[in-house]
Amino acid sequence: MSEQTISMNSHLEAFKNYQAQHFLWEVSEDGRVATLTLNRPDRKNPLTFESYAELRDLFRDLAYASDIRAVVVTGAGGNFSSGGDVFEIIEPLTKMPMPELLAFTRMTGDVVKAMRKCPQPVIAAVDGICAGAGAILAMASDLRLATHEAKTAFLFTRVGLAGADMGACGILPRIIGQGRAAELLYTGRFMSATEGKDWGFYNHLHDGENLLAEAQKLAKTLADGPYFAHGITKTMLAQEWAMGIDEMIESEAQAQAICMATQDFRRAFEAFAAKRRPEFEGN
Repeated sequence: MSEQTISMNSHLEAFKNYQAQHFLWEVSEDGRVATLTLNRPDRKNPLTFESYAELRDLFRDLAYASDIRAVVVTGAGGNFSSGGDVFEIIEPLTKMPMPELLAFTRMTGDVVKAMRKCPQPVIAAVDGICAGAGAILAMASDLRLATHEAKTAFLFTRVGLAGADMGACGILPRIIGQGRAAELLYTGRFMSATEGKDWGFYNHLHDGENLLAEAQKLAKTLADGPYFAHGITKTMLAQEWAMGIDEMIESEAQAQAICMATQDFRRAFEAFAAKRRPEFEGN
């Protein structure tokens, strides 16, 4: 009687051939790096009810991807995103009753939750206008690259809303500091690329013709690294916001012990001993 091999990876699926409906989805030849492009350049890539929902579902489902190890999010036509479409989102919202409004704001917040929880590092490649919900998508990413022409604004107050949108009041201060975040969220003014770099919102600035290539190069570096361990790093970066120092140290002790039990850890040691580059397999 033969023994049946049970694998906990049987639920994973490849996302290389995912057919996006409301944006572009392109994957590198090796299947490791995906580039998600907001693709309504004639309107500066605004979001709609449908694109919000697909972004939420896709980033949720990436937890079960067998191939994708890093994601680049960008926009077509020299702009990242102008945020929610004025006529396809904002106008309908003015006519909705409260229960439907709450359903909408929860859905948009779920996009941020899904981006923060998916195990893949998410890199925003920002050019031109990055405003409203577009700025939130950049904020929700793990790393952010931009051009010198990038203009970023959390402009909710300009349409009579609070700066408290999709986690901005919690996440943005942790990136750029409480005072700077308060200024942007109260005034809705545009933050220049130089300010964004100096304040820590943007990790690096690049010329426009090199932006996407640099983002994909960074994504490939991460994808070729110990991507199981990267997922642990991402999880701990999120979880430790609400911990005291003792809980942080203990949680990281457990997380690192888990990584030390992986074959990738052994592969790295063996490669170092043999003076060659390790090839990580995510187990």
